[in-house]
Amino acid sequence: MSTNGPVRPNTRKLLIRTWGCQMNVYDSGRMADILAPLGYAPTESAEEADMVILNTCHIREKASEKVFSDLGRLRLTKNERQAEGKDTIIAVAGCVAQAEGAEITARAPWVDIVLGPQTYHRLPEMVARASRAAGAVIETDFPAEDKFDHLPEARGNGGPVAFLTIQEGCDKFCSFCVVPYTRGAEFSRPAAAIIAEARQLAANGAREIALLGQNVNAWAGEAPRTVSGESPGGNTHGNTWRLARLLRELAEIPGVARLRYTTSHPRDMDDDLIAAHGEIPSLMPYLHLPVQSGSDRVLAAMNRGHKADLYLRLADRLREARPDIALTSDFIVGHPGETAKEFEDTMRLVERVGFAGAYSFKYSARPGTPAAGQPFPVPEAEKDTRLQALQALLRQQQDDFNRACVGRVVDVLVTGTGRHPGQVAGRSPWLQPVHAAGAAPVGAVVPMQLRATHPNSLSATMVLPEESAAA
Repeated sequence: MSTNGPVRPNTRKLLIRTWGCQMNVYDSGRMADILAPLGYAPTESAEEADMVILNTCHIREKASEKVFSDLGRLRLTKNERQAEGKDTIIAVAGCVAQAEGAEITARAPWVDIVLGPQTYHRLPEMVARASRAAGAVIETDFPAEDKFDHLPEARGNGGPVAFLTIQEGCDKFCSFCVVPYTRGAEFSRPAAAIIAEARQLAANGAREIALLGQNVNAWAGEAPRTVSGESPGGNTHGNTWRLARLLRELAEIPGVARLRYTTSHPRDMDDDLIAAHGEIPSLMPYLHLPVQSGSDRVLAAMNRGHKADLYLRLADRLREARPDIALTSDFIVGHPGETAKEFEDTMRLVERVGFAGAYSFKYSARPGTPAAGQPFPVPEAEKDTRLQALQALLRQQQDDFNRACVGRVVDVLVTGTGRHPGQVAGRSPWLQPVHAAGAAPVGAVVPMQLRATHPNSLSATMVLPEESAAA
């Protein structure tokens, strides 16, 4: 079923609940785009939704049980609507759908559609099948065609920040991670398709574009073709561009004031990308670069493919290229076999690098992953103790970073109004929430002086043009 035909009147309501990473947020937006021509308009109420999609994430502990808990509540809603003569289509999408497949409909037979992350371009067909046939529609294969070739033009939400998926899947096979099994092999979208989507997002009002991928800095997309059919040169490998080349091209799009990318792997930080951080003004001084552990033995057990020293050298090179860059990271404590000494290696790495923020978790086994069968599990109480120590250090570093920003004049992207009347809210170059008294249109980039830190934000005052020039 094509999504490019006439758009039906918005007579049906669609609720999408999204868990997990920004790639899931992007996918949810594209699913809404796909269903809009079928007459589905967004709603926040399950009671008025003609279709509910749970877009799930399998990374966190007990992810599946949280989905089934939500499905239990939706069953009651579906029954109530059915008693009123209203049909409700319930779909489970994303990584839990990919991992669980038919198990979802076995445990929750009121689910109508189960679809993996690589098949949502087929949603119109699935909706038609679910509407006319008994039994659930299950689509969790990895199709040969590129799903991006079948998606409608990105509508975007008209907001100042937009997410753009450029790469999917993972070939790294870290021992603790389900992504290679739920998202499939690494795939890079062609540069021309990404540039076209970015231009459309900018035309729709996006001032900041965040490039997304499971291993976004592994992106190696087909280069655009010139009129002569040749691919342009400069930071290319044959007819393939790497991420630094793409960022340089996106930086030239009118209206795009800021660029970001996430999530990266240390093994894919090449020289051109490091240099780009010092050479592209619109590439924000912020990089999320997961390390997971500071112990070489644990990193090997995790199958990370790098050592702690590589990460330390990358941090030094990035700061040499862009002295004001903020680094954030991911950590797992208590990986099977991790000793107290190896945990201390992680603490020493954190002290050496200094992070502006981080995500940290206790190791929890994911069925089917190599680490789930590794010996010498760390006792739960010990994992708790280690995690608390790590998080205390990371919180201290984040507080130190925020306090060091006080007094600086920085450009803040206005994203909306503040919690109090007469306030605007926005984001600093380092992704810190900022609020200030005054008025400015959403999407404006306004110089502000950071005045004070708060538990979850910084307060600031707007800087007049002459004051900004003096600063």
